[in-house]
Amino acid sequence: MTAYLQELFQLRLFKPKQGRYARQWTLIAIGVVLASGAWSLRNWLEGEGFGDNVSIGVPLAFLAVTGWAAFRLIQFPKFAEFLIAVEAEMGKVSWPTQNELFKASGVVIFVIFGLAALLFLYDWILKWVLSGQMLTDIAGLFG
Repeated sequence: MTAYLQELFQLRLFKPKQGRYARQWTLIAIGVVLASGAWSLRNWLEGEGFGDNVSIGVPLAFLAVTGWAAFRLIQFPKFAEFLIAVEAEMGKVSWPTQNELFKASGVVIFVIFGLAALLFLYDWILKWVLSGQMLTDIAGLFG
């Protein structure tokens, strides 16, 4: 934790040319979460009857402080190295064509519906056996 606190107050960028897209999208995702939290805080403060200065100023201060912390997080050497490695690995992935994607999705959907039907059948048989209706039906056959 002390290493992050030291890193929090520095201005330098760690390997700025590497892992650029992974860092940008990570920062955007963190920013969306923080903005949502600031918006919720603003709504709560307004609902509690705080004035406009407080209901706008506190969420903006929260957003500024946590935004800076998020920006510094993606510059933290261990985390930045991880994001650089993620981007490098994503470049090695062989992505399917659109046709392959549709075929694979069709197989998955077919298997899901098949398993759902099988589970429905098992459930129906088990309910029939445990309800006692099975004994009545069998007695009616011989009876």
